[in-house]
Amino acid sequence: MAQVAREVVEKAGVDVDKLLDLLIRNASAELTTYYYYTILRVNLIGLQGEGLKAIAEDARIEDRNHFEALVPRIYELGGKLPRNMNEFHDISACKPAYLPEDPTDIQAMLKVLVNAERCAVKGYTEICNMTAGKDHRTYDLALAILHEEVEHESWFAEFLGEGPSGHGGVRRQGHSPHVSRFLT
Repeated sequence: MAQVAREVVEKAGVDVDKLLDLLIRNASAELTTYYYYTILRVNLIGLQGEGLKAIAEDARIEDRNHFEALVPRIYELGGKLPRNMNEFHDISACKPAYLPEDPTDIQAMLKVLVNAERCAVKGYTEICNMTAGKDHRTYDLALAILHEEVEHESWFAEFLGEGPSGHGGVRRQGHSPHVSRFLT
């Protein structure tokens, strides 16, 4: 499988090694963000924190779904995940979404969350630009993830008071409306 998939994508003009590097780094970002969002979510307490908790949880579960959806494509193209989890963490396309020094500072927490989403939006936009019209399967997957990452960013940006985004609120937790078809 990997031989044919890789061959077809290479013939279409995509640098598969560069694409695999991006896919693996973004898969790392998704899994590490899932982990860091777990810590952030646990610390969302009090009146302000509880209002944000459901949205952070939705983004957290969807990031895990993104990781799960990316892994098959990485292997289909002949790539593989690093054997060592520390190495995998350290190659993340995005900086770790660490809990702020003051975990009660909701504004600082929101900045961590929105910056993680903005990094993801940039990463999937790059993959879409690289694969558009050339690698339909990877493009379709990256575009689906991009849709969800844009929604996550807009949710957190609204909490920061950056203005309305036009996106609805939280959906059924972890539903991944755009990515779910890649998980079955």
